[in-house]
Amino acid sequence: MFDSVSFGALNSALDGLALRQRVIAHNIANVQTPGFHASRVSFEDELTSAVRVGNGAVSATQATSLEPTRLDGNNVNLDSETLLNIDTNLRYQLATQAMDGQFSSIRTAMRTS
Repeated sequence: MFDSVSFGALNSALDGLALRQRVIAHNIANVQTPGFHASRVSFEDELTSAVRVGNGAVSATQATSLEPTRLDGNNVNLDSETLLNIDTNLRYQLATQAMDGQFSSIRTAMRTS
């Protein structure tokens, strides 16, 4: 059960989304820091490919954003970061509910045994 593709994919998604939440918080905290460049986290494309080949385990990657900068050299867009944070939180909630469903099935199977 714990080595299934779905469990691995959910675990990878939760790890990637948690990293994205931390990176967004770091970006927002530095919105007024001159010369600061935002970071982005990606893992969805790699996760999709891994699931297609029967493996759900991937690691998220973090890279510096190449978005245009303001006059002070900072490229953090507070509106974009806020929307990305909302999207990430919703995805995280969905993934935790799916993981809870996995564990609920295990609990049910253990009770009937």
